[in-house]
Amino acid sequence: MHNLPLYRKRTIFKSTSFYSQATALLLLAFLLGHTRAVQAQGTKADYQRAEALKEALKEQVFYAPTSFHWLEKGNSFWYSSITPKGRKFVLVDAHKQTRKPAFNQEKLATSLAAASGKEVKPYDLPFTTISYTADGKAIEFTALENKWRCALNTYKCQQIGKAVAEQKDNRYWGDGWDEQSQKPVPSPDGKWEAYIKNYNVYIRPATGRGQEQQLSYDGSEGEFYSSFIAWAPDSKKLATNKVRPNIKHLVYLIESSPEDQLQPKLHSRNYLKPGDALPQKTPQLFMIDTREQRSMDPSLISNQYALSAPDWRKDSRAFTVGYNQRGHQVYKVLEMDAASGHVKELIDEESKTFIDYSGKLYRYDVADGKEIIWASERDGWNHLYLYDGQTGKVKNQITKGNWVVRNVVQVDEPTRTIIFEGSGREQGQDPYLIQYYKVNFDGSELTPLTTENANHKATFSPDYTYFVDSYSRVEMPPVTVLRRTSDGKVLMELEKADIARLLQTGWKIPETFTAKGRDNETDIWGIIIRPSNFDPAKSYPVIEYIYAGPQDSFVPKTFNSDFRYQFLHALAELGFIVVQMDGMGTSNRSKAFHDVCWKNLKDAGFPDRIAWIEAAAAKYPYMDINRVGIFGNSAGGQSSAGALLFHPEFYKVAVSSSGCHDNRMDKMWWNEQWMGYPIGPQYAASSNVTNAAKLQGKLLLILGEMDDNVDPSSTMQFVNALIKANKNFDFLLVPGMGHSLGGDYGEHKRRDFFVKHLLGVEPPEWEGQQGIAPAP
Repeated sequence: MHNLPLYRKRTIFKSTSFYSQATALLLLAFLLGHTRAVQAQGTKADYQRAEALKEALKEQVFYAPTSFHWLEKGNSFWYSSITPKGRKFVLVDAHKQTRKPAFNQEKLATSLAAASGKEVKPYDLPFTTISYTADGKAIEFTALENKWRCALNTYKCQQIGKAVAEQKDNRYWGDGWDEQSQKPVPSPDGKWEAYIKNYNVYIRPATGRGQEQQLSYDGSEGEFYSSFIAWAPDSKKLATNKVRPNIKHLVYLIESSPEDQLQPKLHSRNYLKPGDALPQKTPQLFMIDTREQRSMDPSLISNQYALSAPDWRKDSRAFTVGYNQRGHQVYKVLEMDAASGHVKELIDEESKTFIDYSGKLYRYDVADGKEIIWASERDGWNHLYLYDGQTGKVKNQITKGNWVVRNVVQVDEPTRTIIFEGSGREQGQDPYLIQYYKVNFDGSELTPLTTENANHKATFSPDYTYFVDSYSRVEMPPVTVLRRTSDGKVLMELEKADIARLLQTGWKIPETFTAKGRDNETDIWGIIIRPSNFDPAKSYPVIEYIYAGPQDSFVPKTFNSDFRYQFLHALAELGFIVVQMDGMGTSNRSKAFHDVCWKNLKDAGFPDRIAWIEAAAAKYPYMDINRVGIFGNSAGGQSSAGALLFHPEFYKVAVSSSGCHDNRMDKMWWNEQWMGYPIGPQYAASSNVTNAAKLQGKLLLILGEMDDNVDPSSTMQFVNALIKANKNFDFLLVPGMGHSLGGDYGEHKRRDFFVKHLLGVEPPEWEGQQGIAPAP
């Protein structure tokens, strides 16, 4: 994913051991003692209290499970939950509506300790995931560097293998698909293998006996046949694409301080940028018996951004491809008839701005393509439509109204019903809160399956008869229930979160705040975070955490029991009010709300953000909007720096990390999606580099030299432009770091920068301070 805020990708801490009652009391005394004693802001005591949050908030929320695992057979599921005693595993039979321990944790701990020779505590087991085997008579898990099976009748634990470490590729972007891979593709009947040789399509008997047969003869290095070969289900036909390749765009990264050698290393990535040439593909159909070849008319798929691999109908009558025209304003689904080679247009989606193919594209073929369920924003909101798969005509709109479909969960063809996630339909609720619904193909009998004023997350049983619903809001702890899918009726309350011990630490629950945006009509939603020693009689500078990427919305909507936002609370502890909101130009609202970003990423919703902060300050005078700071990462890095270029009258201090400071320097798909194609003057207008001379206020730039998400040269070119404009700024380059907010060191520098320039006090000396936890 591009430019996603990193709090979504990293866990702040893992649930491991439980702190004793004495430790918890000491932490509580530390927080409360400093709350009474400290009146200043930005002091060493504030820093220590901010750092103490890591442990003070750890495992203070009980009975708030986050994942549920249905067994393959039957209607049972298990989950685990943190309790005052420790982690407990629970097994629920949805049909019988019973709830009991998943296994005897004391017996398992004793057995595992004996088998491993290591200490194992029953409510701090060294694993969090299990799988049932032997028809539920045993469980398997990975712990203590091994895989184990434990029989539930004897609780004898046996080692069944070594744990295999998950191989992770830390790179954000690979080199793409290898269109010329030589791996053979077997036919469904097992008689043939198809493969690419000398850039052409060949087949040979799968038995190895018999000569290979060449199906195409015009392949070359400059125009080859793709190895992504799709056999028809009847094994009598196959399809692939003929590819005219593009030239790679290599980005070079210098690793200055590698751990395994003294000298630096040079790395490269294939990294296409806006305006670069793209591969052009033409679908090809081959008849196995007659060796006949048919090609789709290239004029139907010209100027491609992307063309999907051929997808055969189950009866082998035709195959379809999805065609995204470059510029993301035209998206079509085309079907090529296998008998005649005729191509017909099934879906023709067009937009004057952009089609959000990367976030809202949805297609489901009913009855082997006789009908198609399709998502579109054509009426101004993201909704579902039912198409005639033969004629390409819309039969009916399935969902409609001033709200949006967020995700399709299940399409049930026999009953002609759809289960989906939606938001904004329920009056009086935050329009981003997800609710679950069921609707018929013809749009009738729209049935809410959840209605509580909260953000819902459902986990359905394999047969979709039941679902577990965990719901909460930022200011409302989670509730977990079992529901019936037919009507959403609650069958069992499973858990209700207990946050009493959390509140005893002094931690302040974030406040959801709403204000009108730039048009004085549209509600803008956000949150306000206050320090644990908050005093309404004091004056607090305001710091905004910004991420305005158009691919989603970003303000949290659930109670953060895992405290992914702990780093925002830690920042507030230094003497700030920290805020976050989703302005216009972000997703999950109306198309008009979203379109504000088109060809104008520098907007970043700033007119809405400023209006929101001003409205909050009008209600809460302790928010000093003469001292407003802002920080963000990636696209948020672009926006936070842009705040000092385009809105210096409001924002005074900014910290920008891993910024995409010129959209021509960043990855193609994300930037062309929102900034348009061909490349025009709008790119320069939104560029921090082009507008560097406008800088006012205090700016800190943070960059990792090994960032392969956003080309590091994007930040370096901004630095170059600032120097040429004789602008004063601060810059931190972190050796070896990838796409990041700055890590441990960068987080400390960011806190110091805001303390110095917003509070007007010199940050405390680092010597003797504990390391600051890296931001998520």
